[in-house]
Amino acid sequence: MRFTFASILTATLLLIVTACDVSPKKDPKVTPAEALPDGVQVADYGSWKSPVDAEHVYDLSDSIGELQVTTGSIYFTIRDESNEGRRGVQRIEENGTVTEAIPSNFDIGSRVHEYGGAPFVAIGNSLFATKYSDQLLYRIAPNQTPFALTPPGTRHADCISNPRASRLICVREDHREAGKVTNQLVGINLSYADEGEVLATGADFYSTPVLSPDQTQLAWVTWQHPNMPWDNTQLWLGEIDNKGAVINVKQVATEQSGSIIQPLFSPSGQLYFIADYSNWWNIYRLNELGQAEIVLAQEGEFAVANWHLGNHNYAFESEQTIVASYNHEGQAGLVRIDTESGVTEPIAVDFADIAYVTKSDNGVIFVGSKETPEKGIYKVHGRAAQLMYAPKLAVMDPNFISRAESVSFKTGDSDTAYGYFYKPENPNFQAPVGQEPPLVMFLHRGPTAQASRVFRRDIQYWTSRGFAVFDLNYRGSTGFGRDYRNSLYGKWGRSDVEDAVRAAGFLVNRGDVDGRKLAIRGSRAGGFTALSAVAYYSTFGAAVSYSGISDVQSFRRHSNKFESNYLERLIGTIDNYKLRSAMNNLSGINEPLLLIQGVNDSLIPAEQTLQLYKAVKQKGTPVAYLEFNDDAANRVSPESKKRALESELSFYGQVFGFKPAGKTPTLIIENIGNLKRR
Repeated sequence: MRFTFASILTATLLLIVTACDVSPKKDPKVTPAEALPDGVQVADYGSWKSPVDAEHVYDLSDSIGELQVTTGSIYFTIRDESNEGRRGVQRIEENGTVTEAIPSNFDIGSRVHEYGGAPFVAIGNSLFATKYSDQLLYRIAPNQTPFALTPPGTRHADCISNPRASRLICVREDHREAGKVTNQLVGINLSYADEGEVLATGADFYSTPVLSPDQTQLAWVTWQHPNMPWDNTQLWLGEIDNKGAVINVKQVATEQSGSIIQPLFSPSGQLYFIADYSNWWNIYRLNELGQAEIVLAQEGEFAVANWHLGNHNYAFESEQTIVASYNHEGQAGLVRIDTESGVTEPIAVDFADIAYVTKSDNGVIFVGSKETPEKGIYKVHGRAAQLMYAPKLAVMDPNFISRAESVSFKTGDSDTAYGYFYKPENPNFQAPVGQEPPLVMFLHRGPTAQASRVFRRDIQYWTSRGFAVFDLNYRGSTGFGRDYRNSLYGKWGRSDVEDAVRAAGFLVNRGDVDGRKLAIRGSRAGGFTALSAVAYYSTFGAAVSYSGISDVQSFRRHSNKFESNYLERLIGTIDNYKLRSAMNNLSGINEPLLLIQGVNDSLIPAEQTLQLYKAVKQKGTPVAYLEFNDDAANRVSPESKKRALESELSFYGQVFGFKPAGKTPTLIIENIGNLKRR
């Protein structure tokens, strides 16, 4: 093991890493064919023929989101993988039929705060949507050509209807002044294009405007640098006069500070919100004295980190009942809360993730995902959930589905980290006796993101071929409370990497995986962790980075306004930027790398990855570089995803010494002759 940070070279870490079985093993004995069930073949892990190919993973989409409700209709976004991943809007009518409201060719998508979210709002039969290509907000009415309402150089999202003033209230991000980005709340006229009226300004960031039922009050959330929305935010309340102006604005004062998000008025006009005062994102409300009081104290997260706008985790069935989704250490739940007594009852307990909880004409709806392929829009019906819509996807034989095992393990600083283990699953194959599967460790796009138990075809792509997969929730991940989330601050590039190493050692010591065949993969921030893992440790025998950060200083120079101060909290001093970058520790990179990069990536410049590739290639380390003409930060085409996935399989086959089944194209790996198998 090697690592330059002496502070984490603890005796415990040494024990767990050196305990991994990396010694040469005897040739496994092949089970006699006559002892096998009919149709079952003996083959090396990784070489199994799978019914889940790249087309099954990426040609059809289940990416339902952004629920919007009007009288008699429910609208939602969905990605059209047959049209380069562009997004349109579908409508569910009262009779259950589904029609197209905005074609995918229009391609909606906001880039407010760079990561977007909440790109449209429905009013009657009209939709108001941001077009991805130009970021203008359009009015889309029946039998009319889409009409742009906003000026070029501005971005709009998180819009709501303000009927009394006949306009929208939106979050605006203004990029028209060179070198400066201004965020505001603005009023947008529904009928003609103009500048819009500024309703609130002065804060670095805005989100979640909500109107009271009588349309006389407006609440919203702001935050200032260097905070992110999961750090410290402010809740504001203002009155709306007869002309639609916001007056008598005041900050809602609370005794504690923290992340305040998702304000929502009850049917009678009482203001509710979610805050993490107690370490967990719980639901609060303002009482008659203007004081915050908790509605339900629970060790669970009733919210998610707001990388995207438009998240909503609770809705009112009535003045006295709330339906809310929560997550506790990876377990998702839906609960009905009596707001007077605090009594709760569980609803539909078989979901792995619940999002976009929204009030409709006839109750509460949400987007639900399970551990099996089922996903759709559901309506709460008593203590059950009734399916309203499900996307059409290829049917998968349940005998090939690997189910997640929740795992926790001890890591540095006497902490506990978490993840989900998926064992190989294919009824048609069996590995030779004594052989253990290779591991592919998944890292979420983090740092403040979350792995979940939701069914993922990309995971099944690996497990059905004979790989084990571990989906890691390293320290900093959402879903485990504020303290766990903040435990990464100052330690990014250290604690997350250590958690990955410890997880691998834990699985090897349990006998779940082959310690000589450990791979780690990640995208963006996850790619940073993957690259750091092979730069500073020798645990993993291969790493795959999808537009990963290899040079933190370079990334900081290109960062957007939203996360321009985030690195200071994650890493700390400027000296650490260099110390924790894989690009500055080339001497430690001896394991094979696959670097996959979007040429037009708006967040991770392609030259950063290309520079690392050239340096590693010159050093003599086996390395492959794959690029595609997409913006990996915002949009990657299905064809690029399929090409990358098949290349990754070829990469592991060459590195770990097995031949993938089927006609997978062979990836060209530079310096492959220098490969030293473990």
